[in-house]
Amino acid sequence: MTKKYTKDQTTIARLDPVQHRVTQENGTEPPFRNPFWDFKDDGLYVDIVSGEPLFSSRDKFDSGCGWPSFTRPVEPDHVAENTDTTHGMTRTEVRSAHGDSHLGHVFPDGPRDQGGLRYCINSASLRFIPKENLAAEGYGDYAALFAEKE
Repeated sequence: MTKKYTKDQTTIARLDPVQHRVTQENGTEPPFRNPFWDFKDDGLYVDIVSGEPLFSSRDKFDSGCGWPSFTRPVEPDHVAENTDTTHGMTRTEVRSAHGDSHLGHVFPDGPRDQGGLRYCINSASLRFIPKENLAAEGYGDYAALFAEKE
């Protein structure tokens, strides 16, 4: 069975003010003062609104920018890119494809040996699922990402 991810109005109504501003109004949370910028646990990051899988902790790195940074999405089809010309600059915005949540931006200054991209993502747009809870929360297909290499 394929899981369907949608923009859920009930979930949106439960977002706190920062989560709502970021995901629904294209806001940005403060750097270094958000839950996941230096969070190191193993698991999956999903859209806080739709639940669609977005990023793996295995692709997370410390970019020094104060927001969680990833080298790539875990499911490229779940991340949409748009041109953003706000604030007097041109950037590439990233949104969840099904939930249409504003996630952050992608920049070409990530680790070269991992593709060179830095997905700079607002913690407020994410929900973290620890690797040991993946199956219980319906994300068991992603457990193999966290299997120890032998």
